[in-house]
Amino acid sequence: MEDEPSNSTQIVDMDHVYYTSKIYAPGDAAGKELWVNISKMEADQQKVHGFLSSTHRQAERVNLSFDFPFYGHLLKEITVATGGFIYTGNIIHRMLTATQYVAPLMANFDPSLSKNSSVFYFDNGTAVVVQWNRLHLQDNISAGAFTFQAALHSDGRIVFAYKQIPISISDISSENHPVKVGLSDAFMVLHELEQIPNVRRRTIYEYHKVDIPLSKISRLTAVEMLPLPTCLQFSSCGPCVTSQIGFNCSWCNCLISCHCE
Repeated sequence: MEDEPSNSTQIVDMDHVYYTSKIYAPGDAAGKELWVNISKMEADQQKVHGFLSSTHRQAERVNLSFDFPFYGHLLKEITVATGGFIYTGNIIHRMLTATQYVAPLMANFDPSLSKNSSVFYFDNGTAVVVQWNRLHLQDNISAGAFTFQAALHSDGRIVFAYKQIPISISDISSENHPVKVGLSDAFMVLHELEQIPNVRRRTIYEYHKVDIPLSKISRLTAVEMLPLPTCLQFSSCGPCVTSQIGFNCSWCNCLISCHCE
């Protein structure tokens, strides 16, 4: 059993418009409980899928057993990447990958560097947990192995939990790969070009992101992000158009849904 760090209990609250986050220091019991010990789960609850264990800068699509609310819209699938993040967009595009993500620790990880490295997930119907297990940085192998998780819950809650963080996150080089902890969402608009027929220009709008301070992340810390109310929660016209939740909600009869403008 690993020794518990001597840090005093500390919870940092942060508001981000779409989410409010709580950062649990290593000594906080609540933060410790957020780590999902997959090895101790009952066999019929695991449904563990291992993949991406011998590749660098690769990703794999995962279908969810539930609709996951993310920034006020529902996701039916995600893309798990070896680089310590989940891509949440539908269109695989370099810039969108950088602006639509759930990133417990985005960095230049390479699972092919060690036979002990793996990336796996399990889905129990109400949550999907992705674990990056004993990964090494491609440009700093001697730093040691990193083990961390991201859990997406059906109520929209997102949890980052960290078991092994051998060096300060702030010391990880971003020269060959971005280093990020947090969330981001964006959308792409295709514009017709009048001067050139049948040619469209893509414009990417990153409308919001949650940046968790890198200095707050260490071994046995945890981050819990709770979704704030959005227009998506309203299922009829009246409550939608009269809502006062900080967003301008409007009802769409065609889609029979409430959305933000």
